[in-house]
Amino acid sequence: MTLKELRKSEMMAHLLDALEKGKDIGHYGRLTFAMVAHHFLEEAALIEWLQKDRDFSEADAKALVLQVQGKDYNPPKRDRILEWQQQQEFPICPNSDDPDACNVYRDLKFPGHVYDHISDYYEHKAEQSTQ
Repeated sequence: MTLKELRKSEMMAHLLDALEKGKDIGHYGRLTFAMVAHHFLEEAALIEWLQKDRDFSEADAKALVLQVQGKDYNPPKRDRILEWQQQQEFPICPNSDDPDACNVYRDLKFPGHVYDHISDYYEHKAEQSTQ
């Protein structure tokens, strides 16, 4: 998996471009980037990309990557991304008026375990609601 794959998502291309320019993409921008990109990039490359944010150190990048990997976060849904975007200055979703924008599940192909984890979550949620 590569940067080329990540760029299939307009939002991820937007974040990559901003990082390449050394912009501060904000806490939630970095979190979103890490939650998606860790499925496409090797750990060292992900840490390197996060450090391109002018306000993010190597230690910060390593800590965020360890958190994302340790919690095995699924990539966030569009609604969550838009919610997070309201809490920071940098626009995570470059075209939030488009209802199809920033849906990484539409734009990208994730490893099978991501979809399995989502299915397990909804099955467990359905079981809880019937009790």
